[in-house]
Amino acid sequence: MTTDQSPLRPRKPPVAFEQGLTRHWLGGQALPTHIANAVNLLFPAGERFFIRSVARYADRVEHPALRAQVKAFFGQEGHHAKAHERFFDLLRGQGYEIDRFLRAYERIAYDGIERLCSPELRLSATAALEHYTAMLAEEALQPGTLDLAHPTARALLLWHAAEEIEHKAVAFDVLKAVNPSYRLRLRGFALATATLAMFWLAALLVLLVQELPRRGERGARETSTEQLPPVRRRFIVRGVFLRGAREYVRRDFHPSQNDNLHLARAYLAEIGVL
Repeated sequence: MTTDQSPLRPRKPPVAFEQGLTRHWLGGQALPTHIANAVNLLFPAGERFFIRSVARYADRVEHPALRAQVKAFFGQEGHHAKAHERFFDLLRGQGYEIDRFLRAYERIAYDGIERLCSPELRLSATAALEHYTAMLAEEALQPGTLDLAHPTARALLLWHAAEEIEHKAVAFDVLKAVNPSYRLRLRGFALATATLAMFWLAALLVLLVQELPRRGERGARETSTEQLPPVRRRFIVRGVFLRGAREYVRRDFHPSQNDNLHLARAYLAEIGVL
């Protein structure tokens, strides 16, 4: 297991939800906003899946430090799920219909796919998804990424990102303790990649379709891919999926090899909760 990080601890979200949220909260543009909104829609149910998958094997963890990290992982992920559900309320208040998508997503992903997978495969998929979320978190914490975001969304995403980087190795280390099979790791990675891409795209389409009646008012250009800065457009495909695959399929891969913990610590220190 990794030894380069301070003990984890759950923190309440430093987010003023009462400040509300602008409709196109990322630079005033629909497409960048909904790319972020779409992955946000996956978080609460996904975080609870992570907790279930790791909790199934909590009693198999023998190392005291990893046991402590597992306990804190549960607390952090639980806070993330609840905070993003409050974010959902802001989207509903703006008139977005998200509940039908959320019900379908949970029915397919968790009532369906999760039940068809073995506990070890679910844990393996969780470790892979935690790798993806850590990569998204690294990008979120880079200078400039969220400078144009509304303060409510910015605070939520940066807090979440910092804690994702903090606990990025927990599920992976539990998987290694339970079953270090390289084949199992790759099977979980394939499942994680396919489901993340599928549900992220589905959520994005659900949100973008709801912008269509407003195109006459705001102009079709607002949903154009040209409005997303080139580096950020490339990051979604090349950064998350291609870099993620290139790193994760290495036999000697470990999440601690990505040197991004300093980004989390710097942000947490900045807001006084390190």
